[in-house]
Amino acid sequence: MADATTTSDLITVTMRKPVGRPKDEDLPARRRQEILDASALFFARLGYPNADLKLLADELGVAKGTLYRYFPSKKHLFLATVDNCMQKLSQQVNVALIQVESPLERIEHALRSYFRFFDLHPHVVELIVQERAEFKQRALPVPLDEDNSALWRQHFSDLIACGVLREVAVERLVQMMSSLIYGVIFNKYISGSSETLESKTEDVLDIVFNGLMKEKNCNHMNCSKGNHGSKIDNQ
Repeated sequence: MADATTTSDLITVTMRKPVGRPKDEDLPARRRQEILDASALFFARLGYPNADLKLLADELGVAKGTLYRYFPSKKHLFLATVDNCMQKLSQQVNVALIQVESPLERIEHALRSYFRFFDLHPHVVELIVQERAEFKQRALPVPLDEDNSALWRQHFSDLIACGVLREVAVERLVQMMSSLIYGVIFNKYISGSSETLESKTEDVLDIVFNGLMKEKNCNHMNCSKGNHGSKIDNQ
């Protein structure tokens, strides 16, 4: 009988034992993203040299040690922040291209999406400037990024194959388009113009694909047809 009572007591204790809150498996990823989102504005506002992570921790309402649990140093946090911004840019561009089939329209949608991203997140330009100043040895996160480089090459290759573009090395096209995009973005950043970057989309596409010179003037420059007034060969 005693043994039965003991067993019953054990069962009762077991049944009454509080289950507790289930472990949130996604919490670390969410917390890390919260830190990255806050640090983007934080670094852009204060600048990398003046950014004290204690201030960031206070803004987030966490202990400074919490930041170091996810990022071992200020440098790691800053570079991860820049990379996170560029990943968001890439994701935004991919979303814009989901239902676009024409290679020419895909380039237009991608360019518009790039410019719109920086219109909505101008602080990212400041982060890129700081990265260039503090970590010159690091590769520049090009707009036509490595994650999508194969896709961009395919777009340009398709346009060449169907006769829309003259035969130019695809890598050359990707590099020059990237340089042009950055030029427009940083010119807006430096000049403080009130015009949106997205409003420049048609101008960039017009100059890139239609050129500057009328075809009739090409003969005066000893250019072959379709070279848009350029003597550069098609290497």
